[in-house]
Amino acid sequence: MFTDHDTFIIGFSVAKQHLAVASERVGINHFSDEIVQAGYDHTKLLIRIQWDSPVDFSLLEKLIEFNIWDKADCSTFWRP
Repeated sequence: MFTDHDTFIIGFSVAKQHLAVASERVGINHFSDEIVQAGYDHTKLLIRIQWDSPVDFSLLEKLIEFNIWDKADCSTFWRP
C-alpha cells in the first residue's frame, strides 16, 4: 500500500492467478477504458493483471499521478 500525505494512493497484492492493483473507485472509473484496452479485468475497486499478461507501467503511472493530484487536498485516508 502506498500513501501520500497520509492518504491512500494505490495498493498491490498477490493472488494465485493475478496481481491485484487496488485503487479507489474514482481512479478506476476515470481510467476504465484504458484498463480494458490494456486487457485487464477490473471491478469498482481493483484491477486484475494476469501473471501471463504484460504490465502496462504507463497506465499504472497515470493512475498513481491522478490519485496524487485528485487527493492533493484530501485530509482523510479514503476519499470522503
